[in-house]
Amino acid sequence: MFPDRIRNLALLVMDEAMERRVKIVTAESCTGGLIAGLFTEFAGSSKVLERGFVTYSNQSKAEILGVAGDVLADYGAVSEPVARLMAEGAMEQSRANLAIAVTGIAGPGGGTPMKPVGTVHLACARENKAMMHEMLMLGDIGRYEIRMATIEAALNMIRAQI
Repeated sequence: MFPDRIRNLALLVMDEAMERRVKIVTAESCTGGLIAGLFTEFAGSSKVLERGFVTYSNQSKAEILGVAGDVLADYGAVSEPVARLMAEGAMEQSRANLAIAVTGIAGPGGGTPMKPVGTVHLACARENKAMMHEMLMLGDIGRYEIRMATIEAALNMIRAQI
């Protein structure tokens, strides 16, 4: 399911997280739990992955992660403010000290001229560090490719925050 480069990157992230005793929580929309699933491909993942949230609908983002309805209405689910609030909410609803959040449009439909297919926002929160945000504009390269590129970007953000 996962390309070797992504599996290898995940192992590197897990090793670095274990070494620094970092526990990770995921808050995923467009990746549908694949980041958490990737970590659980490997023995010992429970030393790193604290829990994962799949908050695909706006309602779940609000109910589970505390993303305010007015923020969702004003900016849309695929936005920097929502990604940041997802990461913050995941930290608050877990015992992790690092959260990665992703929200995007994987396609093939669902895009708009302002937010075309391939638009993804990622946010990474870590205790006692400034939150990171990244916006990807991947284009309509295919659902699988968008999700894999998002996972790779998420792993790189996690590494930067570890």
